[in-house]
Amino acid sequence: MEEKRSETASVGTADQRLGTAPLLPLIFSLALPTALAQLVNMLYNIVDRIYVGHIHGTGSLALAGLGVTYPIIVLITAFSNLVGMGGAPRASVAMGRGDYKTAEKILGNCITILVVLSVVLSVVFTIYGEPVLLAFGASENTLPYAMAYLRIYLLGTIFVQFTLGMTPFITNQGFAKTSMATTCIGAISNIVLDPIFIYGFNMGVVGAAVATVLSQALSMIWVLCFFLGKRSVLRIRKENLIPDKAILVLVLSLGVSPFLMTATECLIQLSFNTGAATYGGDSAVAIMSILFSVSQIASLPVQGFCQGAQPLIGYNFGAQKLERVRKTFQVMLTVSMSVTTLVVAAVEIAPQMFLGLFSSDAAIVAIGSAPLRIYMLGHFFMGAQNACQQTFLGLGEAKLSMFIALLRKVILLLPLSLVIPRVFGLLGISQLLGLYVAEPVSDFISASTCTILFFVIEWKKLNPAPKATN
Repeated sequence: MEEKRSETASVGTADQRLGTAPLLPLIFSLALPTALAQLVNMLYNIVDRIYVGHIHGTGSLALAGLGVTYPIIVLITAFSNLVGMGGAPRASVAMGRGDYKTAEKILGNCITILVVLSVVLSVVFTIYGEPVLLAFGASENTLPYAMAYLRIYLLGTIFVQFTLGMTPFITNQGFAKTSMATTCIGAISNIVLDPIFIYGFNMGVVGAAVATVLSQALSMIWVLCFFLGKRSVLRIRKENLIPDKAILVLVLSLGVSPFLMTATECLIQLSFNTGAATYGGDSAVAIMSILFSVSQIASLPVQGFCQGAQPLIGYNFGAQKLERVRKTFQVMLTVSMSVTTLVVAAVEIAPQMFLGLFSSDAAIVAIGSAPLRIYMLGHFFMGAQNACQQTFLGLGEAKLSMFIALLRKVILLLPLSLVIPRVFGLLGISQLLGLYVAEPVSDFISASTCTILFFVIEWKKLNPAPKATN
């Protein structure tokens, strides 16, 4: 009876809205809440950096310390993307076919994977955190701040994994506002708790970590309540928690691409942080932390918008409603390019405004303006890549999506961040400048390649030749 109720709810929620509702209002009703959720979600770590960067006397060192912990936080997020963004599109396609039993099995298997990964990641980084942070650019001055933050943050790994991994399953059922609420609850709690623990209790970076963990716990409770309540189309069932090899292969094969897109940030930040420490010292590492933060401000809302629209791609592709797939992509591309253009323009016109958010140190703001302008130039092109990348995922094109993920970070940016500074050094130009130049060069090449591949390969599939008539 319960399964019957679930299937009926699925048809009412997914089929009527994702498959037949007026497309343009539907895209924005799904995508805008997800974009806002991503914007709010980035406040978790960015707000920590804003408050910590303004601590009197030690703000710059503390900010640099948080900056070197960020690759580990990114890696934890990457594993949640491996599961959530690998499983949710598969479940969406299954729902489009009317196969709700398989969709629920995917959900259950993903929960099991998330729990296992949370335990493993917590143990590994608790044991090896210090040498990893030193490899990521920590110095004897910044390591104490980094370790103080990381030890507390790792206690909340299960909260992060479950919340981020399950949120796409909420969105893909058509509950984009609930997804947004999930993120807003945690992020707003963090904004409120940060000053209380950092300044009120005089706990510094430890207070920032405590506030973050408590906030993430609240988000996880909200997600659990949704899936255990009556609104969710997909149910958590005990029998579906047992790992199924076929399901795991489906999920992980598709999730590898978004995993690599996020996980390779660790390699990049390893290269950039160590390069900044080598060429410019602790102040350059602090500036690099700000550059990464501004990059998030530019990219995460766009990623969120495309992720929010992705259920329409997967569902309608599964239902063979190709016209709706094409129109959804066109809206994604237009919105993404518009937003990235506006953000990059704002950074180029007023870099001091963005730098001042994260530091009250006049020297950091003064010397950071040129690096920020250079670093952000290529983000203009990332609007196109985000739209194409998320459409690849929605169409189930795991291999193409994985190639693009590897292209930008591993094939291009990582080598460029090592080679260009050395070339600049041989030419008598600042090696630190070469480090910043690597980012826009990589963004331009990667986005161009991704867009060309999409229109050459995928666009033809979405525009089949008309059948011959007698």
